[in-house]
Amino acid sequence: MPFDHFNLLAPIYERVISPPDIELMLKHLAPGPGSLLLDAGGGTGRVSGLLTEYFGPVILSDISMGMLKQAGEKNGLRPARALTETMPFAGALFDRILLVDALHHVNDQAETASELWRILKPGGRIVIQEPDIRQFAVKLIAIAEKLALMRSHFLDPQAITDIFLFDGAKVEIYSEDFSVWVIIKKMPG
Repeated sequence: MPFDHFNLLAPIYERVISPPDIELMLKHLAPGPGSLLLDAGGGTGRVSGLLTEYFGPVILSDISMGMLKQAGEKNGLRPARALTETMPFAGALFDRILLVDALHHVNDQAETASELWRILKPGGRIVIQEPDIRQFAVKLIAIAEKLALMRSHFLDPQAITDIFLFDGAKVEIYSEDFSVWVIIKKMPG
């Protein structure tokens, strides 16, 4: 079994990774009353832990036990151990799915896209924030993660869009500093 870098990083993760821009996150998520949110690959809950007041239940999934332990200490989060490629949830369950700084860490990005699409309700949206590999500084981070044997695989915005081209999908891309946001809406009907 590969080394779990995130189990090691979990206790200090939120001290070294800056907090997200919650206003921008809420703009892209556009929560509705009682919306069910899944934070896929949500780690310690540093993002979804700040969103609990805007959603109904907030489920956080991650594969790292160390990260889930940290997430379990936050009010309003319901941690679940799961791979993004094989989620233990019913189809069309979630109103919103969030994937922040995580897509490049999953084993099979296309399978993750299919699985997230399966569990997203019609009318729902998937919000992905990833480091923008087109930026030189992010390329250096990608190299550092490869050297650390993290098995990371960064995709450019078009490649992320391409794995989410399902029937009924409407995809929007926004770039901001060193991040790219990809919002996938599952059109009703």
